[in-house]
Amino acid sequence: MSEHPTLRAVLFDLDGTLYHQPPLRALMVLELATLFLRGSPAAAQRTLRGLSVFRRVREELRRVERDTPLERLQYEAAAQRAGVPATELEAWAREWIEERPLKHLRRCRRRGLVELLDGLRDRGLRTGVFSDHPVRSKLQALGVADAMELQLCATDNEIDAFKPDPRGFQRACELWGLEPAQVLYVGDRVEIDGVGAARAGMPCAILERSPTLIGRGDAAIRATDDPIRVSSLSELLHGIDRRRA
Repeated sequence: MSEHPTLRAVLFDLDGTLYHQPPLRALMVLELATLFLRGSPAAAQRTLRGLSVFRRVREELRRVERDTPLERLQYEAAAQRAGVPATELEAWAREWIEERPLKHLRRCRRRGLVELLDGLRDRGLRTGVFSDHPVRSKLQALGVADAMELQLCATDNEIDAFKPDPRGFQRACELWGLEPAQVLYVGDRVEIDGVGAARAGMPCAILERSPTLIGRGDAAIRATDDPIRVSSLSELLHGIDRRRA
């Protein structure tokens, strides 16, 4: 049996990992629908189209070589494709993706999140977040900001790379002074979170309805020989305890 380095920290994805995205998206669709009810169907359609283009462009930027910082490029590239000013598209993204959802996040929070973070603290494990989106306001809305020692975003100047680029994972290790093998990354997208963690040499648990985990059965993205399989946050502590044992 292979011997694992001692686990010292747990790094989390945010969207889809610390809270459920489908109910949040449904609530935001309802809010957009109010624009139609207020007699502004053209404005609602324009906003919805701009946000859709913005999301697609961000996904594409995971694979694009570029010189412009992501913080600017994500808005400029999406605005050009949508045919709107970059300042207008940025305002839509900040309003509908970063600000308006905040009031709904607590009710969409994953069950067992606070208990999990308390358990990790009791075991002496450090905790943090690395996401492709800004994290601080969302963590505050979820009520767990104080529990996250690291709060990193892909557009931070020191990272400037969306997952699955390994730079964000490596930045967390640098700030913690830990080796990648000592940090467990917890996410919800195998092709993004799992691949990125594996490229950084970090084990990764994937939260899914049908639980899978990067590591076994896929040598191209394997991060650990003995993966933890997780279907909910309530199971994560048990998996971590098994790994540490």
